[in-house]
Amino acid sequence: MSKSGFMEINPMIKIITLKRFAEGWGTFLQEHLSTRCSLPRCGGDAVSRARGRSLCCGSVGDRMAGDGCGGVKGRQCVVGLASGGMASADIVVGGVERGQPYLQDYFTDENRVLKKDPQQDYHLEYAMENSTHTILAFSRELHTCDTNDKSITESTVRVIWAYHHKDMGEAGQNYHGSNRGTKSLRLLNPEREEVSSASLPYFDLTNKDVPVPDKDTTYWCQMFKIPVQHEKHHVTKVKPLIQKGHENLVHHILLYQCSSILNDSVLDYGHECYHPNMPDSFLTCETVIFAWAIGGEGFTYPPHVGLSIGTAADPLFVLMEVHYDNPSETEGLIDNSGLRLIYTPVLRKYDAGVIEAGLWVSLFHNIPPGMPEFVSEGHCTLECLEEALGAERPAGIQVFAVLLHAHLAGRAIRMRHFRNGEEQKLLAYDDEFDFNFQEFQYLDEERTILPGDNLVTECHYSTVDRIRMTWGGLSTRNEMCLSYLLYYPRINLTRCASIPDIMEQLQFIGVKEIYRPVRTWPFIIKSPKQYKNLSFMDAMNKFKWSRSEGLSYNQLVLKLPVNVRCSKTDNAEWSIQGMTALPPEIDRPYKTEPVICSSSSCLSCSLFLTLLCIVYITASTIGNTGPFV
Repeated sequence: MSKSGFMEINPMIKIITLKRFAEGWGTFLQEHLSTRCSLPRCGGDAVSRARGRSLCCGSVGDRMAGDGCGGVKGRQCVVGLASGGMASADIVVGGVERGQPYLQDYFTDENRVLKKDPQQDYHLEYAMENSTHTILAFSRELHTCDTNDKSITESTVRVIWAYHHKDMGEAGQNYHGSNRGTKSLRLLNPEREEVSSASLPYFDLTNKDVPVPDKDTTYWCQMFKIPVQHEKHHVTKVKPLIQKGHENLVHHILLYQCSSILNDSVLDYGHECYHPNMPDSFLTCETVIFAWAIGGEGFTYPPHVGLSIGTAADPLFVLMEVHYDNPSETEGLIDNSGLRLIYTPVLRKYDAGVIEAGLWVSLFHNIPPGMPEFVSEGHCTLECLEEALGAERPAGIQVFAVLLHAHLAGRAIRMRHFRNGEEQKLLAYDDEFDFNFQEFQYLDEERTILPGDNLVTECHYSTVDRIRMTWGGLSTRNEMCLSYLLYYPRINLTRCASIPDIMEQLQFIGVKEIYRPVRTWPFIIKSPKQYKNLSFMDAMNKFKWSRSEGLSYNQLVLKLPVNVRCSKTDNAEWSIQGMTALPPEIDRPYKTEPVICSSSSCLSCSLFLTLLCIVYITASTIGNTGPFV
């Protein structure tokens, strides 16, 4: 974080998310702009009515030549909402020319050609310019029902931006050159009211000079001892400590609670996880107590909930698992990343827990190649929740945040909630899943999960660019379909997941018999002849997959019986573990709620998204001219 309060993204661009535009813009401007050139507010008191998240983007560097408002030559700011890059994006172009602000609604077609939108849905709320800054605040309805606009939901959105030192003139838009970028955000993710943690104690769990192997995927495990003992405290915030330059190397971090009977001898060294030679002590660490994934920021617990440490029931030894993603197989990487846990002796009402739900990570989860869409489901079954919640918390638990997790083929994830056969509102969803941006979603309202409920993690994948099967596994080139539920009060349930039946999957491609007893993994096929002595992985890859075959296979897999995974802490299991259950009868595909369109002329009747664009132009950026692309 720079002294000016901006979060640094790269040497030219800084991004800041304001808590509320209506609450924060005035203070921000007073603190960060020394030479102000006030311009007329737009829309009267529209700023006070605007609700939602705010975004600010711009460039940094030396000041432009010129003094005060008289030295301003004009600048153009472009902000867009997109699913990927510039193609088919929802664009707004604005600036201040000769003291007069302008803002216009544009869009790009599939060929990235910029066109003015005949339905102008963006509204200028505030404009300001001086010798160093151009500031525009503007709003838009969340759902305009304009086919050229992108609906704003709780899903991830790629915010694209660009700027130019000249205003838009009669010749049209200016080419932004290298003054552009993109950042994935969840614009409607509710803000958390943060209590200042500056004076609170903390401890760091960080790797020490870990040599990252020159291979695609490495899971590194290190044991730590919680330094806070003998007295109960609550962790109120967890922050990632990612080594500078390793933001794309460190894909995710999981923190597990380990057996309390271990001793300090397990602290001497780290080791690759899931390795034949890893220490036996690692096998005692099954309970996830925190999860962070690439792109996510620090997580703050609600004011009435905390992660308990310091008692006999709390973690004493923890295992930190770091997933290193090194697709270029770079040599000589040394990493010191980890987590910072901020805690307080002032106890909160509830202890937080984490449940891992979804598909158990295994080869039994597989996706055919060449599929534009393939759906997998992981089930937290009613049988598991009936037994665990019935014994531990018949009144139910309260979920307050969810982390949805998949890998490179993931395109969308939903967590569906069923009670007595009736579907409830989605617990969490991301219809624009971005592998490089995965963070906990705070729920607008806490959700009660009762004994006998069903939770279904629904993952959508695309494998159109792959020629071989995609398998469930640890590598980012493999796949996962998981949800991490943060909830209270803590109960003895750590995993509620499922595995689909593999034999019925193999029957789809014509497998009749495998060698028994199974002595090798992956196991070997005995018949028919075309698959004889092949592993089931080789057989699935040998099958000639077409899109129609893949669709039929998908329909089969979604109806197969599942093996129930229902785990406690310390490697214990609920009695339902290993049993076979049928997935619930549910509507497929999921029926999305109808969008209620808002009139573009009604500025006070519904929720808005308010964006703040700040352009800080340097002398070195002047010189890029031409049509906007």
